Amino acid sequence: MPAQDTGNVLVDPDSAAISDLLVREGKVKPEEREKARMAFVTSGVPETMWLLQQGIVKIDDLVMAKAKFYNVGYVKLTEKAISPVALGYVDKGMAERFGLVPFEYNPIGRELSLAMANPVDLSAIEFLEKKHGVKIKVFAANPAEVRAAIATRYEQSLSGEVTAALKEAGGQGEVEVKTINIRKVGEMIREAPIAKIVATMLDFAAKSRASDVHIEPLADRTRIRYRIDGILHEKLILPRKIHDSLVSRIKILADMKIDEKRLPQDGRFNFQTDTDEVDLRVSTLPTVHGEKVVMRLLKKSGGVPTLPELGLRGRALKNLEEAILRPHGIILVCGPTGSGKTTTLYAVLSKINNIKVNIITLEDPVEYEIAGINQVQINPLAGLTFASGLRSFLRQDPNVIMVGEVRDRETEELAIQAALTGHLVFSSLHTNSASGAIPRLLDMGGEPYLLASTITAIVAQRVCRRVCGVCRQAYTPEPKVTADLKQGLDKLWPYTEGSDAGVKLYKGVGCSECGNTGYRGRIGIFEVLPVSEKMGRLILERAAATGYLKVVEGITTMEEILRVAQE
Repeated sequence: MPAQDTGNVLVDPDSAAISDLLVREGKVKPEEREKARMAFVTSGVPETMWLLQQGIVKIDDLVMAKAKFYNVGYVKLTEKAISPVALGYVDKGMAERFGLVPFEYNPIGRELSLAMANPVDLSAIEFLEKKHGVKIKVFAANPAEVRAAIATRYEQSLSGEVTAALKEAGGQGEVEVKTINIRKVGEMIREAPIAKIVATMLDFAAKSRASDVHIEPLADRTRIRYRIDGILHEKLILPRKIHDSLVSRIKILADMKIDEKRLPQDGRFNFQTDTDEVDLRVSTLPTVHGEKVVMRLLKKSGGVPTLPELGLRGRALKNLEEAILRPHGIILVCGPTGSGKTTTLYAVLSKINNIKVNIITLEDPVEYEIAGINQVQINPLAGLTFASGLRSFLRQDPNVIMVGEVRDRETEELAIQAALTGHLVFSSLHTNSASGAIPRLLDMGGEPYLLASTITAIVAQRVCRRVCGVCRQAYTPEPKVTADLKQGLDKLWPYTEGSDAGVKLYKGVGCSECGNTGYRGRIGIFEVLPVSEKMGRLILERAAATGYLKVVEGITTMEEILRVAQE
């Protein structure tokens, strides 16, 4: 009897043998395996299904054990890019009937790789081999991931457009180095297949909440990766032959030079989806295999979040709100690249923005346009830098100045001068903690007494992924994890003495809403440090608390806090 997919569980005739393999690999204890055997004798529930139902073994461990037992490969579809060329070999109805997803095609040897919920379905394998004249390479996969991939990837299928583009480029054979007539490039890239590929890529990026799209030429293929909730995911593999046409299409949209491939270029254009208008910042970079393209997506309709929506709360929120109500001084937002510093600065500016306040910003680049604020983008080639712009700003009668980043001594000195002459100055700094901001400014040449008299608050932050609200499940943490949380939170520990046994944390098991990652959206963790003589003690007492609180409250996971804390 062939294996069947019942929900997330595989019913398999070799269930007992696979249970033995799980014991040998240390995934299941012998006594647990014996209980599973007794459950099968008394109720007829296969051993592997019982082990899954009891939470003793994870579905991925079971699928890997099946792959090893049947001597086939294993693939995790949530981490695997899918080739539209491969997808074109199997229609959606057939994929649903057989429970499989083609994810890779190798023209050398005509080999088609299949992710299968049932990797020993020989009838499906034989049918596809005879129908298409290809060699099938089988990989075992999580049945839930197979279903999710069928539901989403066929909706976003580019197989028809890729096939048409390949015909224009000369078929699906090996990659060849050839000369392109530049006079014909403009005609080629306006063809429907290439335009459709670009539009589908961008539509998927908007729907999946991606912040960046990476189009990367490799030796034998083009890889498309999306940064979703701060993590890069490989989602699509395209044939190398259409890479130049793809890049040229994007260059034309971004008003860039399509015949300049030796130097980096920057451009921008807008993209309209069904629900949003997206501003795209495009950057190209010449690599050894061709031009790499990165597109940053900025939604125009999203609006600027409030400070509580960012994750600020309690004492941290109160300290920051008190600091921004002062008429002068410097407020610094610190953190590594990608930690949300600019978003926090925008949230602060939106809070104080009104018709009685003249706010001027100097940014690189202007990421969000805020009504009522004078926003300026630096242009070093024209001589407009952070330092020169800040010097000019002081003649514009501002109340509030935002400088995108303090990068050098001159900018630092001008920011201090602006604060001393009655202006409220906001800026960002690349340091890993609030306590590291002052030493960094001193290293740049700042005078200690001037820094002490002008800096009113320092914000250090990270962003971590939220647990998906759809597939979130509670679990009891290990005693050591509970002890670490309790020690880190100290007086903020929300449980009463003696009730530690009832501690519940949360994690996402993965669903179609979160792309089977278990996370959806992001939240900030903050340290707001009022500059005073108590600075050192406050740093030691408050550093980890905000992150731990969000773990206990089920907003994120311990693993995610530890990941971002290492940056």
